[in-house]
Amino acid sequence: MNDVRTVYLDHAATTPMVPAAVEAMTAHLADVGNASSLHASGRRARRVVEESRETIAQALGCRPGEVVFTSGGTEADNLAVKGLYWSRRAVDPVRRRILASSVEHHAVLDPLDWLAEHEDAGLELLPVDDQGRLVPDALAASIAHDPGSVALVSVMWANNEVGTIQPIGDVVAIAAEHGVPVHTDAVQAIGAVPVDFAASGVDAMTISGHKVGGPLGVGALVVRREIELTALVHGGGQERDVRSGTLDVPAVAGFAAAVEVAVKEQADHAARLAVLQHRLVDAVRRAVPDAVLNGASTGSADERLPGNVHFSFPGCEGDSLLMLLDARGIECSTGSACSAGVPQPSHVLLAMGRDADAARSSLRFSLGHTTTEADIDAVAAALGPCVERARAARA
Repeated sequence: MNDVRTVYLDHAATTPMVPAAVEAMTAHLADVGNASSLHASGRRARRVVEESRETIAQALGCRPGEVVFTSGGTEADNLAVKGLYWSRRAVDPVRRRILASSVEHHAVLDPLDWLAEHEDAGLELLPVDDQGRLVPDALAASIAHDPGSVALVSVMWANNEVGTIQPIGDVVAIAAEHGVPVHTDAVQAIGAVPVDFAASGVDAMTISGHKVGGPLGVGALVVRREIELTALVHGGGQERDVRSGTLDVPAVAGFAAAVEVAVKEQADHAARLAVLQHRLVDAVRRAVPDAVLNGASTGSADERLPGNVHFSFPGCEGDSLLMLLDARGIECSTGSACSAGVPQPSHVLLAMGRDADAARSSLRFSLGHTTTEADIDAVAAALGPCVERARAARA
């Protein structure tokens, strides 16, 4: 019998549903009715969807009509970058350049690569500093080189691997000088830092349910009404005719409840996580003195997400260390991808100037609403022996 206590520190991947989201979702699981149907059951379903849309809009500082429901963050990112690119090029074929930070999530990078390969896009990945923050001057120089050819800019609000918060205000200001629309993937930011869509000035913003304590399989692209998007999915014309498909009413209700709670409790949640974050950083440095903290300083709330702790462990393979910790009930993640069974270094750390060994030796501990001091102490107790074993295995 396995009596190992599980310590879940992978909230950036998926965080447990909050009670309000579970309650809102389960309240509608047995309901019948398609939100596009005109009869009474359909109208009841539609009412749930529209009330959920209003809840999300109020929480995020946007208009209800700007919330386009999707199946999650990946679909929303694809709709944003492909939809913007296609619509902009349809009006002006010269606009084929897409500018993005070199540390974007693969849900942005992969569709951008696809557009470059199949749709004649000119993709330019912009440099970041050694903390993973976009260099605004590089963006300004790239746009100024030929502003009439830029279709869009995509820069994430906060990095999913190292937690660095990006200078979205600078990005918007630079792009606005040339009338270039800005998309931001804010999946990691909602509930962790203040996010106001209208005040930010961005034109499109991706959010996801399971990152904020809502259900899996639902998200949204918040996009200004005046922005034209070419649809990825065609069918019934739902969601402003840019995202056809029958909506998952229970999931939408749970998603809205989670967003509302996350935004309402953001300040208290961030303050609590910051305390735990510092406790974990100190514990890691005591257990493994040569461990290297990646990303922005953990002491600045406007530079790094409060629940993110990302370390490189010299002499270790991150995947091996992850599995050793997992055997002791501690669940975290590594930023490296796996291709054909071969570990690949994190593109984020490589962009930050780390070498391949450092990029492969890293782990991300991400904290959330269920994280406790006991979880941090469990990591402190297990990490030293696990690093020793990982180093011995590699040697």
